Amino acid sequence: MKEAKLYQKLEDKKVQCLLCHHFCQLADGQLGICGVRQNIQGKLMSLNYGHLITEAIDPIEKKPIFHLLPGSLSYSIATIGCNLRCDNCQNWTISQYSKLEIRNSKLELPGYDVTPEETITKAIEAGCQSIAYTYTEPTIFFEFALDCMKLARQNGLKNIWVSNGYMSKQCLDEILPYLDAINVDLKFFDEKIYLKNCGCHLPPILDNLKYLYKDSRFKTQDSKLILEITTLLIPGLTDVNNQPQKIAEFIAQELSPNVPWHISRFSPDISYKMQNGQDTPLKLINRAYELGKRAGLNYIYVGNIWNNEHESTYCPQCGALVIKRLGYQIKALTPDGHCPKCYYQLPLRII
Repeated sequence: MKEAKLYQKLEDKKVQCLLCHHFCQLADGQLGICGVRQNIQGKLMSLNYGHLITEAIDPIEKKPIFHLLPGSLSYSIATIGCNLRCDNCQNWTISQYSKLEIRNSKLELPGYDVTPEETITKAIEAGCQSIAYTYTEPTIFFEFALDCMKLARQNGLKNIWVSNGYMSKQCLDEILPYLDAINVDLKFFDEKIYLKNCGCHLPPILDNLKYLYKDSRFKTQDSKLILEITTLLIPGLTDVNNQPQKIAEFIAQELSPNVPWHISRFSPDISYKMQNGQDTPLKLINRAYELGKRAGLNYIYVGNIWNNEHESTYCPQCGALVIKRLGYQIKALTPDGHCPKCYYQLPLRII
């Protein structure tokens, strides 16, 4: 437990959390929507600071991050909690745990205590080149993530967030100096569906994506933030109201054609509240891919489908193969991100 960084004190021992776009106002003893931040006698406390629920050594492509250090390993960490409640969540046993237990009047969080120093040491000893704050929403363990990010930077490790994009601008401003890559889930392009399925609003996520892209534009090639976007295609939700087309056009027009778009196949059997749903039909995946190409996107990747040609990276100028991917078998055909055939510089950081 540690006092939170981003909050303000109000009258009568109330506080307002400034960490994400819920901006929860909490009376003494009350928990935030995330289930892991609590007003304790007029102070907002992070209940999950340094209290991990899981850590693992993953291929960086599993995040998915495709344009930073392809083929490398990333040390992945997470705590209990999330600021959303997505019906399709596939990590719901840890993201929603604290909220389920609160209903049963239990506040003890499962997990184990670690320090930022221990986390960095483990990552280095495992041969990882980055730390990934993932599995649940890193915003809700922001204080611990930030302490790890500072140490990671000092030790030559890259920092990666896998996020729902609902953090506040204050949060982004704190992490951006240390952030090397982020994959943001742009789950839907419909306000009503976002509100019903996830319990949040669409506009703040779109604003944050623009803010992240703007930050990346004003950095040098070596320090440029890698922004990637993932959309889980859920039959009956993501495929209504022309959402795939709207998402592709938003990325191409409001961000850049060079921002990678990951189209991921949905599997209902391990989801939070959608076990009776259906797997994403291949025709829906292929349709979204074509819409992305038609919108002008240069890098579209298809996930959760084995042995498909849309995992690899191709040069947008001449079409040559630049990075070959088959699952987590990765082979970069370039040492520095240039096309091996026409020498076009792709937005890749290989080393």
